[in-house]
Amino acid sequence: MAYNNQQNAYGAFGQGGYPNPPHGGYPQQQGFPQQGYPQQQGFPQQGYPQQGYPQQGFPGGGYPGQGPYPMPPTAGFRMPTDPEMNKPGEGFEGFEFSDRTIRMAFIRKVYSILMVQLLITFGFVALFVWHEPLKLWTRQNPGVFYGALGVTFVTMIAMACCEGVRKKFPGNFICLAVFTVAEGFVLGTAASTFKADAVLLAVGITTVIVLSLTAFSFQTKWDFTGMGAGLFVVTIVFMIFGFLAIFLRGTFPILNMVYACIGALLFSVYLVYDTQLMIGGKHKCSISPEEYIFAALNIYMDIINIFIYILSIIGNSSD
Repeated sequence: MAYNNQQNAYGAFGQGGYPNPPHGGYPQQQGFPQQGYPQQQGFPQQGYPQQGYPQQGFPGGGYPGQGPYPMPPTAGFRMPTDPEMNKPGEGFEGFEFSDRTIRMAFIRKVYSILMVQLLITFGFVALFVWHEPLKLWTRQNPGVFYGALGVTFVTMIAMACCEGVRKKFPGNFICLAVFTVAEGFVLGTAASTFKADAVLLAVGITTVIVLSLTAFSFQTKWDFTGMGAGLFVVTIVFMIFGFLAIFLRGTFPILNMVYACIGALLFSVYLVYDTQLMIGGKHKCSISPEEYIFAALNIYMDIINIFIYILSIIGNSSD
Protein backbone atom coordinates (compact mmCIF):
# COMPACT_ATOMS: atom_id res chain seq x y z
CA MET A 1 0.00 0.00 0.00
CA ALA A 2 2.84 2.32 0.88
CA TYR A 3 4.61 1.39 -2.32
CA ASN A 4 1.54 2.17 -4.46
CA ASN A 5 1.16 5.55 -2.75
CA GLN A 6 4.81 6.32 -3.39
CA GLN A 7 4.43 5.29 -7.04
CA ASN A 8 1.49 7.59 -7.41
CA ALA A 9 3.53 10.41 -5.87
CA TYR A 10 6.46 10.04 -8.25
CA GLY A 11 4.66 8.80 -11.29
CA ALA A 12 5.84 6.11 -13.68
CA PHE A 13 9.36 4.78 -13.49
CA GLY A 14 11.84 7.18 -15.02
CA GLN A 15 9.77 10.30 -14.42
CA GLY A 16 10.44 12.66 -11.56
CA GLY A 17 12.86 10.36 -9.66
CA TYR A 18 12.84 6.84 -8.27
CA PRO A 19 11.59 5.54 -4.90
CA ASN A 20 13.34 3.03 -2.75
CA PRO A 21 13.07 -0.30 -4.57
CA PRO A 22 10.68 -2.96 -3.22
CA HIS A 23 11.94 -6.24 -1.89
CA GLY A 24 11.44 -7.90 -5.23
CA GLY A 25 13.30 -5.19 -7.16
CA TYR A 26 12.05 -3.12 -10.03
CA PRO A 27 9.92 -4.76 -12.66
CA GLN A 28 11.69 -5.49 -15.94
CA GLN A 29 11.17 -2.69 -18.41
CA GLN A 30 9.46 -3.49 -21.60
CA GLY A 31 11.58 -3.67 -24.73
CA PHE A 32 14.93 -4.45 -23.09
CA PRO A 33 15.13 -8.23 -22.71
CA GLN A 34 17.97 -9.91 -20.90
CA GLN A 35 19.60 -11.05 -24.12
CA GLY A 36 20.38 -7.44 -25.04
CA TYR A 37 19.06 -4.92 -27.50
CA PRO A 38 17.16 -6.09 -30.52
CA GLN A 39 19.23 -6.27 -33.68
CA GLN A 40 18.54 -3.29 -35.87
CA GLN A 41 17.54 -3.82 -39.42
CA GLY A 42 20.29 -3.28 -41.96
CA PHE A 43 23.26 -4.10 -39.72
CA PRO A 44 23.76 -7.86 -39.96
CA GLN A 45 26.19 -9.66 -37.74
CA GLN A 46 28.72 -10.10 -40.52
CA GLY A 47 29.23 -6.31 -40.64
CA TYR A 48 28.83 -3.78 -43.39
CA PRO A 49 28.48 -4.80 -46.99
CA GLN A 50 31.83 -5.27 -48.72
CA GLN A 51 31.11 -3.59 -52.04
CA GLY A 52 31.85 0.09 -52.41
CA TYR A 53 33.64 0.71 -49.08
CA PRO A 54 36.36 1.64 -48.56
CA GLN A 55 37.76 1.23 -52.05
CA GLN A 56 35.00 2.99 -53.98
CA GLY A 57 33.78 5.30 -51.23
CA PHE A 58 30.45 5.26 -49.34
CA PRO A 59 27.34 3.73 -50.99
CA GLY A 60 25.31 6.33 -52.77
CA GLY A 61 22.12 5.60 -50.90
CA GLY A 62 23.69 5.44 -47.47
CA TYR A 63 23.83 2.43 -45.19
CA PRO A 64 20.71 0.25 -44.95
CA GLY A 65 18.22 1.56 -42.50
CA GLN A 66 19.74 5.00 -42.26
CA GLY A 67 19.68 8.23 -44.17
CA PRO A 68 21.94 8.81 -47.17
CA TYR A 69 25.48 10.07 -46.73
CA PRO A 70 27.16 12.49 -49.14
CA MET A 71 29.58 10.88 -51.54
CA PRO A 72 33.25 11.62 -50.67
CA PRO A 73 35.69 12.70 -53.37
CA THR A 74 37.03 9.77 -55.37
CA ALA A 75 40.66 10.84 -54.80
CA GLY A 76 40.35 10.36 -51.04
CA PHE A 77 40.81 12.75 -48.18
CA ARG A 78 43.91 14.97 -48.17
CA MET A 79 45.27 16.83 -45.18
CA PRO A 80 45.65 20.57 -45.78
CA THR A 81 49.29 21.52 -46.21
CA ASP A 82 51.11 24.68 -45.27
CA PRO A 83 53.16 25.93 -48.23
CA GLU A 84 55.70 27.43 -45.81
CA MET A 85 56.60 23.95 -44.55
CA ASN A 86 57.62 22.72 -48.01
CA LYS A 87 59.80 25.59 -49.08
CA PRO A 88 63.34 24.47 -49.95
CA GLY A 89 66.09 25.78 -47.71
CA GLU A 90 67.86 28.94 -48.71
CA GLY A 91 71.13 28.14 -50.45
CA PHE A 92 70.32 24.41 -50.55
CA GLU A 93 68.07 23.97 -53.54
CA GLY A 94 66.41 20.57 -53.79
CA PHE A 95 66.12 20.04 -50.03
CA GLU A 96 62.91 20.08 -48.00
CA PHE A 97 62.96 21.72 -44.57
CA SER A 98 63.73 18.50 -42.68
CA ASP A 99 66.41 17.47 -45.19
CA ARG A 100 68.09 20.87 -44.90
CA THR A 101 68.14 20.60 -41.10
CA ILE A 102 69.72 17.14 -41.24
CA ARG A 103 72.27 18.26 -43.83
CA MET A 104 73.27 21.33 -41.80
CA ALA A 105 73.77 19.20 -38.69
CA PHE A 106 75.84 16.79 -40.79
CA ILE A 107 78.06 19.63 -42.10
CA ARG A 108 78.63 20.97 -38.59
CA LYS A 109 79.61 17.51 -37.36
CA VAL A 110 82.04 16.99 -40.26
CA TYR A 111 83.79 20.32 -39.73
CA SER A 112 83.97 19.79 -35.98
CA ILE A 113 85.75 16.46 -36.51
CA LEU A 114 87.96 18.06 -39.17
CA MET A 115 89.05 20.92 -36.92
CA VAL A 116 90.10 18.48 -34.18
CA GLN A 117 92.09 16.45 -36.72
CA LEU A 118 93.87 19.51 -38.07
CA LEU A 119 94.72 20.79 -34.59
CA ILE A 120 96.28 17.43 -33.66
CA THR A 121 98.16 17.14 -36.96
CA PHE A 122 99.66 20.62 -37.01
CA GLY A 123 100.41 20.32 -33.31
CA PHE A 124 102.69 17.43 -34.24
CA VAL A 125 104.17 19.50 -37.07
CA ALA A 126 104.98 22.39 -34.72
CA LEU A 127 106.47 20.02 -32.16
CA PHE A 128 108.73 18.29 -34.68
CA VAL A 129 109.84 21.51 -36.38
CA TRP A 130 110.73 23.55 -33.28
CA HIS A 131 111.80 20.84 -30.83
CA GLU A 132 115.38 19.95 -31.76
CA PRO A 133 115.83 16.85 -29.51
CA LEU A 134 112.67 15.26 -30.96
CA LYS A 135 113.77 16.12 -34.49
CA LEU A 136 117.14 14.47 -33.85
CA TRP A 137 115.50 11.40 -32.31
CA THR A 138 113.26 10.80 -35.33
CA ARG A 139 116.26 10.98 -37.67
CA GLN A 140 118.11 8.42 -35.57
CA ASN A 141 115.09 6.06 -35.46
CA PRO A 142 113.61 5.86 -38.95
CA GLY A 143 111.77 2.66 -38.07
CA VAL A 144 109.27 4.66 -36.01
CA PHE A 145 108.47 6.75 -39.06
CA TYR A 146 107.83 3.71 -41.26
CA GLY A 147 105.74 2.07 -38.53
CA ALA A 148 103.53 5.16 -38.27
CA LEU A 149 103.28 5.24 -42.06
CA GLY A 150 102.06 1.62 -42.05
CA VAL A 151 99.47 2.38 -39.37
CA THR A 152 98.27 5.31 -41.45
CA PHE A 153 97.69 3.17 -44.53
CA VAL A 154 95.99 0.34 -42.63
CA THR A 155 93.55 2.58 -40.75
CA MET A 156 92.80 4.70 -43.81
CA ILE A 157 92.00 1.64 -45.97
CA ALA A 158 89.90 0.15 -43.15
CA MET A 159 87.77 3.29 -42.86
CA ALA A 160 87.50 3.82 -46.61
CA CYS A 161 86.64 0.23 -47.56
CA CYS A 162 84.85 -1.22 -44.50
CA GLU A 163 81.46 0.36 -43.90
CA GLY A 164 81.12 -1.21 -40.47
CA VAL A 165 84.41 0.31 -39.29
CA ARG A 166 83.50 3.91 -40.13
CA LYS A 167 79.84 3.74 -39.05
CA LYS A 168 79.91 1.77 -35.79
CA PHE A 169 80.36 3.93 -32.69
CA PRO A 170 82.75 4.20 -30.85
CA GLY A 171 85.04 2.12 -33.08
CA ASN A 172 84.86 4.69 -35.87
CA PHE A 173 86.16 7.48 -33.63
CA ILE A 174 88.87 5.25 -32.17
CA CYS A 175 90.07 4.27 -35.65
CA LEU A 176 89.96 7.90 -36.79
CA ALA A 177 91.93 9.01 -33.72
CA VAL A 178 94.64 6.38 -34.34
CA PHE A 179 94.83 7.43 -37.98
CA THR A 180 95.09 11.13 -37.10
CA VAL A 181 97.87 10.60 -34.55
CA ALA A 182 99.84 8.39 -36.95
CA GLU A 183 99.37 10.86 -39.80
CA GLY A 184 100.45 13.73 -37.56
CA PHE A 185 103.61 11.84 -36.64
CA VAL A 186 104.40 11.10 -40.31
CA LEU A 187 103.71 14.66 -41.42
CA GLY A 188 105.68 16.14 -38.53
CA THR A 189 108.67 13.94 -39.34
CA ALA A 190 108.52 14.98 -43.00
CA ALA A 191 108.12 18.67 -42.14
CA SER A 192 111.12 18.55 -39.79
CA THR A 193 113.40 18.21 -42.83
CA PHE A 194 112.39 21.73 -43.94
CA LYS A 195 113.20 25.08 -42.40
CA ALA A 196 110.73 26.54 -39.92
CA ASP A 197 110.11 29.58 -42.12
CA ALA A 198 109.20 27.37 -45.09
CA VAL A 199 106.77 25.34 -42.92
CA LEU A 200 105.09 28.50 -41.62
CA LEU A 201 104.76 29.87 -45.16
CA ALA A 202 103.28 26.56 -46.36
CA VAL A 203 100.77 26.55 -43.50
CA GLY A 204 99.69 30.11 -44.34
CA ILE A 205 99.31 29.42 -48.07
CA THR A 206 97.41 26.19 -47.39
CA THR A 207 95.04 28.01 -45.03
CA VAL A 208 94.25 30.68 -47.63
CA ILE A 209 93.70 28.07 -50.36
CA VAL A 210 91.45 25.88 -48.20
CA LEU A 211 89.27 28.77 -46.99
CA SER A 212 88.94 30.21 -50.49
CA LEU A 213 88.02 26.88 -52.09
CA THR A 214 85.58 26.05 -49.32
CA ALA A 215 83.77 29.37 -49.78
CA PHE A 216 83.79 28.80 -53.54
CA SER A 217 82.30 25.31 -53.10
CA PHE A 218 79.42 26.62 -51.01
CA GLN A 219 78.56 29.56 -53.29
CA THR A 220 79.25 28.43 -56.85
CA LYS A 221 76.55 27.13 -59.19
CA TRP A 222 79.03 24.84 -60.92
CA ASP A 223 78.61 21.19 -60.02
CA PHE A 224 81.88 19.33 -59.49
CA THR A 225 80.29 16.12 -58.15
CA GLY A 226 80.03 14.67 -61.65
CA MET A 227 83.82 14.74 -62.06
CA GLY A 228 84.51 11.66 -59.93
CA ALA A 229 85.48 9.36 -62.79
CA GLY A 230 87.68 12.00 -64.43
CA LEU A 231 89.47 12.78 -61.16
CA PHE A 232 90.12 9.09 -60.60
CA VAL A 233 91.76 8.73 -64.03
CA VAL A 234 93.88 11.84 -63.46
CA THR A 235 94.97 10.48 -60.07
CA ILE A 236 96.13 7.19 -61.62
CA VAL A 237 98.17 9.08 -64.25
CA PHE A 238 99.56 11.34 -61.53
CA MET A 239 100.71 8.34 -59.48
CA ILE A 240 102.47 6.81 -62.51
CA PHE A 241 104.12 10.15 -63.19
CA GLY A 242 105.29 10.19 -59.55
CA PHE A 243 107.02 6.82 -59.90
CA LEU A 244 108.80 8.04 -63.02
CA ALA A 245 109.83 11.26 -61.27
CA ILE A 246 111.64 9.21 -58.60
CA PHE A 247 114.05 7.87 -61.20
CA LEU A 248 114.27 10.96 -63.40
CA ARG A 249 114.61 13.69 -60.77
CA GLY A 250 118.41 13.50 -60.93
CA THR A 251 118.34 14.09 -64.68
CA PHE A 252 115.59 16.72 -64.64
CA PRO A 253 115.71 18.70 -61.37
CA ILE A 254 112.72 20.80 -62.41
CA LEU A 255 110.58 17.65 -62.55
CA ASN A 256 110.01 17.76 -58.79
CA MET A 257 108.66 21.29 -59.05
CA VAL A 258 106.30 20.34 -61.88
CA TYR A 259 105.11 17.27 -59.99
CA ALA A 260 104.41 19.31 -56.83
CA CYS A 261 102.47 21.97 -58.77
CA ILE A 262 100.29 19.34 -60.47
CA GLY A 263 99.68 17.65 -57.09
CA ALA A 264 98.63 20.90 -55.42
CA LEU A 265 96.24 21.68 -58.29
CA LEU A 266 94.80 18.15 -58.36
CA PHE A 267 94.01 18.02 -54.65
CA SER A 268 92.59 21.54 -54.75
CA VAL A 269 90.02 20.24 -57.24
CA TYR A 270 89.50 17.23 -54.96
CA LEU A 271 88.78 19.60 -52.07
CA VAL A 272 86.01 21.31 -54.06
CA TYR A 273 84.66 17.92 -55.17
CA ASP A 274 84.55 16.44 -51.66
CA THR A 275 83.08 19.62 -50.17
CA GLN A 276 80.21 19.61 -52.65
CA LEU A 277 79.62 15.91 -51.97
CA MET A 278 79.21 16.84 -48.33
CA ILE A 279 76.90 19.79 -49.10
CA GLY A 280 74.62 17.79 -51.42
CA GLY A 281 71.33 19.50 -52.31
CA LYS A 282 71.52 20.99 -55.78
CA HIS A 283 74.41 18.73 -56.82
CA LYS A 284 74.16 15.43 -58.67
CA CYS A 285 75.74 13.33 -55.93
CA SER A 286 75.95 13.66 -52.17
CA ILE A 287 77.24 11.73 -49.16
CA SER A 288 74.74 10.22 -46.74
CA PRO A 289 74.51 12.05 -43.37
CA GLU A 290 75.55 8.78 -41.72
CA GLU A 291 78.96 8.98 -43.44
CA TYR A 292 80.36 11.87 -41.39
CA ILE A 293 83.61 9.95 -40.69
CA PHE A 294 84.13 9.27 -44.39
CA ALA A 295 83.41 12.89 -45.33
CA ALA A 296 85.80 14.24 -42.68
CA LEU A 297 88.49 11.78 -43.80
CA ASN A 298 88.20 12.87 -47.44
CA ILE A 299 88.46 16.59 -46.73
CA TYR A 300 91.26 16.02 -44.21
CA MET A 301 93.36 14.10 -46.74
CA ASP A 302 92.77 16.80 -49.36
CA ILE A 303 94.06 19.51 -46.99
CA ILE A 304 97.08 17.42 -45.93
CA ASN A 305 98.04 16.72 -49.54
CA ILE A 306 97.71 20.39 -50.47
CA PHE A 307 100.00 21.26 -47.56
CA ILE A 308 102.58 18.62 -48.55
CA TYR A 309 102.78 19.79 -52.16
CA ILE A 310 102.85 23.48 -51.20
CA LEU A 311 105.72 22.71 -48.79
CA SER A 312 107.48 20.78 -51.54
CA ILE A 313 107.11 23.72 -53.94
CA ILE A 314 108.58 26.11 -51.38
CA GLY A 315 111.42 23.73 -50.59
CA ASN A 316 112.29 23.16 -54.24
CA SER A 317 112.18 26.86 -55.02
CA SER A 318 114.56 27.64 -52.13
CA ASP A 319 116.93 24.91 -53.31
